[in-house]
Formats: sequence, structure tokens, C-alpha cells
Amino acid sequence: MCGIVGYVGNQQVVPVVIEGLRRLEYRGYDSAGIAVVNRDHEMQVRRASGKLRNLEEVIRENPISGEYGLGHTRWATHGRPTEENAHPHRSGDGRVVVVHNGIIENYLELKRDLQARGHVFKSETDTEVVAHLIQKHQQLDPQADLETAFRRSLNEVRGIYALVAMSADEPEKIVAARLGPPVVVGLGDGEYFVASDIPAILPHTRNIFFLGDGEIACLAKDGVRVTDLEGNEIKPQVQRITWDPIQAEKGGYKHFMLKEIYEQPRAVRDTTQSRISLDTGQVFLDEMKITEAEFRNFTDIKIAACGTAWHAALVAKYLIEELARLPVEVDYASEFRYRNPILTPTTLMMVISQSGETADTLAALREGKEKGCKTLAICNVQGAMMTREADGTIYTHAGPEIGVASTKAFTSQIVAAYLLAMYLAQVRGALNEEKLKWHAQHLSELPVKIEKLLNSDTDYEELSRAFVLSTDFLYLGRGINFPIALEGALKLKEISYIHAEGYAAGEMKHGPNALIDSRLPVVVINTLDPNDEKSRLRYEKTISNIQEVKARDGIVVAIVTEGDKDTREVASFTIQVPPSSELLSPVLSAIPLQLMAYHIAVRRGCDVDQPRNLAKSVTVE
Repeated sequence: MCGIVGYVGNQQVVPVVIEGLRRLEYRGYDSAGIAVVNRDHEMQVRRASGKLRNLEEVIRENPISGEYGLGHTRWATHGRPTEENAHPHRSGDGRVVVVHNGIIENYLELKRDLQARGHVFKSETDTEVVAHLIQKHQQLDPQADLETAFRRSLNEVRGIYALVAMSADEPEKIVAARLGPPVVVGLGDGEYFVASDIPAILPHTRNIFFLGDGEIACLAKDGVRVTDLEGNEIKPQVQRITWDPIQAEKGGYKHFMLKEIYEQPRAVRDTTQSRISLDTGQVFLDEMKITEAEFRNFTDIKIAACGTAWHAALVAKYLIEELARLPVEVDYASEFRYRNPILTPTTLMMVISQSGETADTLAALREGKEKGCKTLAICNVQGAMMTREADGTIYTHAGPEIGVASTKAFTSQIVAAYLLAMYLAQVRGALNEEKLKWHAQHLSELPVKIEKLLNSDTDYEELSRAFVLSTDFLYLGRGINFPIALEGALKLKEISYIHAEGYAAGEMKHGPNALIDSRLPVVVINTLDPNDEKSRLRYEKTISNIQEVKARDGIVVAIVTEGDKDTREVASFTIQVPPSSELLSPVLSAIPLQLMAYHIAVRRGCDVDQPRNLAKSVTVE
């Protein structure tokens, strides 16, 4: 949530910051602002509620210029999404500005103390107190520079934050700190950048480092210095990002979400590449601080995740238990640490997150570490906090995902979980070489099957016309496709604002049947692997569910395997997916549900890339 961009260098700062903020629009926001110091050492601030184009209009009417500055896109937490609550926020004398992602938990206490000292506040936000704290410490110690006053202010703050500040009295200097939400620093040639995510600075540099918790960066024209909260110098770990900036552009597609749906063959291929041998079936995981012996001796796995990643975790449970015969328990990360979970040194604590910065999921990982567990992350972002804290990471090489509603990251997470399940089966002796080779072969064929699915002649426009006025949907799935029913319902809710529920198909008789009438579309996932006895049984039972819906005049949209005849006879609409093994069917079943949600949302006039009230990376609880 929220976007931060800061710049010190020789370019005009306004275009750099505005371009960076535009690349962070996917994170979700409801107001925007920029602060620039001009050559006369005057602080110039422009802000606007709503989208970035509103801020650009304000700047067009009242121009500003300078060579260092900050910008921010805000997702409202404290105070309404208005111009006065938009960032950057100023100190009482207007000489210091601050932008912030996160929450200052003790802001009311700090605000009352500052008001008692004569400070006057102009917003409802928690962030404004930090600007006033910096001013307070400069008044208490006139010799204190911005970095010192900033550090002293942080010692009074409780909460989580990515904070960036600058002063009109200290030319070409920006300070930044992190405790929770991400802060990335970019190193250019005589210019330096700070941002809340990599895409904002990729056009300018690929040499970056992430601040760690409790670290402060001071950016100036002559370089960057990193210290801890006590002022001790720290050597940052600089890395080179291999993403092509073009990957973060729409590439001719109408929306980022559609582009990312069509990038799934490449994302799945990149996630499996060099990790699996078709000759032996062996899986090779990235280097990690979990030994083969430890993988062999785990007695159980706990997985914590949020939203779409939680659905991927549910699929992972089916995969790991089926292939490795190891018990798995899946939790919402937001609930995990509050229920006093039973964890032992032989429990593998696993987390799944696209961004690697989700606050609840990070808290679950830390809970596992505190209780002596080995920890493993499935993540899409190099250098994210989660990847640095976990004992091991399986990266999903999906590339930057801009659309708020996850698509390619989700299917890549499932593929990463499949690789982990195979690896666990391999080291624990649960599958022999022939079985491993069989799974490796099917996994290697998956990208081609996704390409075929995306190139099919399914008429999503017809489906969107049929359901654009629907107010409710029901999604049903059995076995490993039950999580896909949940994910399909979530996608529709996220981007079209239509109420939707996902259910295990066997639960129909236990309540949902009461909802069915001639106005309710019921989406049923009923793929079939004819070589799998359990799949055949689930298929037959799901046809019975479809017949129950039709008997009550319900409308059925069925996801079926190519060549299916029995389901097609009873369904109102069918979408065919290529044949696959039962365990890989979730990846193929998810894609038509993504496309159906997308086309319905577009027909309803919704902003599919930036759904209302949602953010890409939720870095607060």
C-alpha cells in the first residue's frame, strides 16, 4: 500500500518523481502529493485527492521545480482521502516534509504532547506528528542536523513505518528509515533514489539495496550512507535487478491485469527452469539454510498466508500431503500468531507472499522463528524482508506484477509449491525415480498447455454480457480444485465488486442450496483425469451437484477438460481446459476464472488494475 519516491541528483525532480509514482499506482491509493525544494531553498508542496492525474493538473496550474524532492501516493488509514490528509506532511514552520507508509501507533499521545508545546496540526493523519517531532528536536538542539533530528524522532515513535524526510535547510539531502514496510534505495551515477518498491526506479538504475528494519539511509549528491538507530554505520548489500523495465509496462494490453494473465506461460516456465531434471525427475531448490537431513526429518508443516496466497497455500497442502505424505496445516497469517499455535523444532514454518512484505505474513514467519522452527518462504521479490529473514526461499520468477488482483504470481506460487512437494517426496523417499520423472514431465508440459488455453476460442465477451448485471455468484470445486473455487470467487469480488462465495462442492446440501434460483450463476470446476480413480469419483459426484443446481433453475458455468461430454450436457456454459494430471489441474482451472472476472469487470466499467479500497502490498495489520 502507498507509494514513495524520492530523488537527489542533477535531473529535474518533478518528472522523475511523477514517473516513479505512476509506476507504483498498482499498489492502490486515493490521494497523491509531491514536495520539492527550489534553488532559493523554498519548500514547495503540491497535493491532490484522487488519482495522480489530479496532482499533475495541480502542478500544471501551479508549477514547481528543483533537483531533490519526495512524492507519495496515499491509501487512507488515518483520516479521509482529502487534499489536507495527502502526503507530504509539513512541520509547523514548513521547512521539513515527511512521507510515510505504515502506522504510528502512539501518534495521539505524541500529538497531544506536541500541541502542548504549541504545535498546530493541519491534518487528521498519524504521519504529520513525525514532521513536527523533527522540528521539535531541531528546536531543542539547534546544532542537530536533519539526520540527527530524524533519528531522535524515531526513538519516540511506536509502530511500523517506511519514513522519508527532507529539509529546505539542508540542500540535496534525503533521509529514510524502515521498520516493517519496504524501503529500496537506488544507486545511480551522481544521482540517488529512494522508493517503496523496485519498479519506481528501474528506468534509472538496476543497482539497489533494501533497508533493513531499524536502519536509516542518508542520500546526498556525493553518495549514500546507512546507519542503525544508534548511528553505527552499516554496509548495505547491493544487488543488481535483472527485470527489464519494459516488463512493468502494459505492452499493448488494455490493462496490466490482462497482460499478466497472458504472461503466465512465461512465469510458470521461468519458475520451473533449471530446478528440475526430466532425465532423473530430481528437483533442485535454491540455496538455503535448511539441510536435506532437516527436510527429511520434518514432522509437519505450517503454512501462513493472506488472500490469494492463502488459496495457493491450500493447494500446497494437497500437493505436499499427496506427494510427500507429510501433514500440512494452513492458516490465515492474520490469525496465526493470535491462536498460540503448536510449533516444534521439527515443524517447517512456511509462508507465501507475492511481495514478501505483507505484515501479517511476516509476523507469522517471526512467530515460527521465535519458537525454533526452520522457515521457508515462497516469494516473488528479490531482497524482500521475508526472503532475508527466512532460512530458505523458493522464488517465483513471475516478474513484476502490477495489477492489484494477483494472477501470474498465484499460478507461479502453485508451481513453486509443486516443486517443493516433489523435493520433499524426493528426500523423504515417498516417490521413486519413475514417479518423480512422471511428475517432472507433466510439470514441463504445463506452459504449453497454458498457452493453448489462452489461445482458445472461448467467448468471454458472451459470458460477460450474460452476467454483467448479476449481483451474486457461487463457485464450487472438489478436492484440490476447492481452493480454486475460493480464488475464482475472490477474483470476481476484487475487481467487479460482485458478491461471490466459494464452497467445497460437497457442502452444497449444507446451506448453499437455499441460494439457488434462476438468477444465480454457479461456477463449477469439474475437470477430469481419467487415469486417476479419485479424480473420476470427484468428477461423478460434481456432476450430481450440477444436476442439483439445474433442478432449481440455477445457471451453471462449468470448467471442464477438453472432450468432456457428460458435464456439457447439463451445464449452461462450459469452458474447456487442456487435459492434465489432477494435481496440475488447479493452474489450468484458475486461468478461465481470471479471464471471466476480468471481462465482467471491464464490462461493468470497473478499474481492474486498481480496485477500490484495495492495495497490492498490505504492510499494516
